[in-house]
Amino acid sequence: MSETADEQGDQLDDSRSLDDHPLTRERAASFRQAVQDGGYPYRFDRDATAADLVRRFPDLAPGEETGERVTVAGRLINTRVMGKLIFAVVTDVTGQLQLFVDKGTLGDDSFGSFKMLDSGDWIGASGEVITTKRGELSVRIDSFVLLQKSLRPLPDKWHGLKDVEERSRRRYVDLMANEDARSTAIARTKIVSELRNQFAARDYIEVETPMLLPQATGATARPFVTHHNALDADMYLRIATELYLKRLVVGGLERVFEIGRIFRNEGVDAKHNPEFTMLESYEAFADYTDMMDLVEDVFAACAIAVNGTTDVMWDGKPLSLAKPFKRLTMLDAVRSQTGLDIDYDTDIKELRSAAASHGVQADDHWGSGKIVEALFDETVESTIWEPTYITEHPIEVSPLSRAHRSKPHVTERFELFIAGAEYANAFSELNDPFDQRRRFEGQVAMRDAGDDEAHPIDDDYIRALEYGLPPTGGLGIGVDRLVMLLTGKSHIREVILFPTLRQPSPPGL
Repeated sequence: MSETADEQGDQLDDSRSLDDHPLTRERAASFRQAVQDGGYPYRFDRDATAADLVRRFPDLAPGEETGERVTVAGRLINTRVMGKLIFAVVTDVTGQLQLFVDKGTLGDDSFGSFKMLDSGDWIGASGEVITTKRGELSVRIDSFVLLQKSLRPLPDKWHGLKDVEERSRRRYVDLMANEDARSTAIARTKIVSELRNQFAARDYIEVETPMLLPQATGATARPFVTHHNALDADMYLRIATELYLKRLVVGGLERVFEIGRIFRNEGVDAKHNPEFTMLESYEAFADYTDMMDLVEDVFAACAIAVNGTTDVMWDGKPLSLAKPFKRLTMLDAVRSQTGLDIDYDTDIKELRSAAASHGVQADDHWGSGKIVEALFDETVESTIWEPTYITEHPIEVSPLSRAHRSKPHVTERFELFIAGAEYANAFSELNDPFDQRRRFEGQVAMRDAGDDEAHPIDDDYIRALEYGLPPTGGLGIGVDRLVMLLTGKSHIREVILFPTLRQPSPPGL
């Protein structure tokens, strides 16, 4: 326990062998000796956590003895030796607790053994719940056991893991040293749990659909490709769960949802990771306006589950997730932001020129709908702050959405934007098999013209529609982005325990 901060920081290079540094060499020798002497326990019975003690003993006076005996366990992160006393801090998944180690209570031999423990060691201990003279809730231990030796020191508080990419690459160390990382991980589980609760309470059935597919369908995105040796066929990791979930609605499962991994072979930035989590749901006899109501309820419930309120802070500014959310058509949003007097019937050359004046270079095969969407992406998306439904997406960019019941050129679709980012996407689902085939054929034409993210034709899905898909509302929620919003994290890798990272170069290269 004599390690210095510099020595600890020196040990953060995990490429070094344990024998390359005196601190880790000594720990490794201690570990090997313990194994020779009989090894470490296979299990340990504890009956209290740090949070349990705080909850059970909230108002003890300084120097109070409770007579209550508990058994705790966790990772040793700090010790202060003060003569015949040791104050040790142990952390478990619920928080930190202090062990009061008294030589008179523990005995000379055990006290000496405790002094030999190192930061990072896993220990179990039993004793009485007390408060110190300063009023610190503690366990005055009368026995302890070393559960497992940590062969490498923990990162020092001030010299430890600071680089975001290194923290993401070595999340196991980040979780040990960074309380905020642990809090974020726990918040994510609460959000996912609340999502499940919300849909289960509405009689949705949770299902699982395939991740490995004969073709990538359900979204416009570039897929990952692999090869199935036994079938001698190329396969694709799913880019969405949509078409399989809607097959289930055709089959009579009227309300279904899935929370699962999605894979898109695209760039990595603050809002995108190639492997991410989506919730998709489909509800028979509903439309996209019902999905708006659902999103507002679900987002508010998740915010309350994590933060106790629908008010959140993002980038230092307040946001409210209380309903109702603002609603604005995509065309009106573009008109308002750019001042352009355009619509979907505007001459295509004039529309291309207008787009170019706002930094959008339209490809030759783009129609008016694609140009309007590109203008929205370029000029409007980043300016949206309060939760806003952008509605009525062009048919051209919405191959799975039902055409608007009363307006030409557009669909019954919305995307939810908050603070410049998209969080949800929903449709009144296209259920006309003839129209669906025409849409797919249009996407194929776009692919042939150079759009490698255009949607392929899925003949089996069209066959399913021929059996009849009832009026259906569909919804997709980006789970990672929702976690970012509710935990105040600006980069997606902060909310994914093991994000996709570029592999480091081998030493010497």
